[in-house]
Amino acid sequence: MQQIKIFDNLYMFNTYNPQINLSFNQFLLLGEEPMLIHTGSFQMTEALIPILKEILGDKSLSYIFVSHFESDECGGLSLLLEHFPDAKTICSAVTARQLMGFGITKNAVSKVPEETLVLNDLSFKFITYPSEMHLWEGLLAFETTNGLLFSSDLFIRMGEVTEPIVDSSLKDEVIRIAPHQIPDPSAHKAVQGILSELSLNYIIPGHGPVLKL
Repeated sequence: MQQIKIFDNLYMFNTYNPQINLSFNQFLLLGEEPMLIHTGSFQMTEALIPILKEILGDKSLSYIFVSHFESDECGGLSLLLEHFPDAKTICSAVTARQLMGFGITKNAVSKVPEETLVLNDLSFKFITYPSEMHLWEGLLAFETTNGLLFSSDLFIRMGEVTEPIVDSSLKDEVIRIAPHQIPDPSAHKAVQGILSELSLNYIIPGHGPVLKL
């Protein structure tokens, strides 16, 4: 697992799987109320926990954002909560239902698209994300203070991450959202429209390098 400091308040944790030629990212947003974006699989979380504790120091984890119910987004949540039991899981209502139904957490906070979360030094707006494969309602997290979009499985790049930040443009990235990523034509078009209107500086994907716009 690579630990990469993207900004002073943003760390990226990257694991490359050569069998499928894909990397997996988790991110830690530091601040007065630190937030982890995705847990990774159970095995990734085992490697991540000591790294988190070293970076956090005497702080604890306040929030864990889960964009949708899938192993690389929340597979290690139960283990993570053993070490950070007061952390609140932020997710959609359907993801909260799955997490609680499997007994993974009782402390899930569900958000709906367009709802906000204002912390002491950060502010989030949540965007609809009909995540494959069942089109369950997921969420993208738009951190409005710094113009960061935590984009889950959209805007992914295959291969190993050799450059943590690469240049791109929002227009090009939105056009590249493939129909199989949101396999409902109307939802696909709607998400493209919403994302096109955002004032973004960076796209922070679940797979691949950070995209500077």
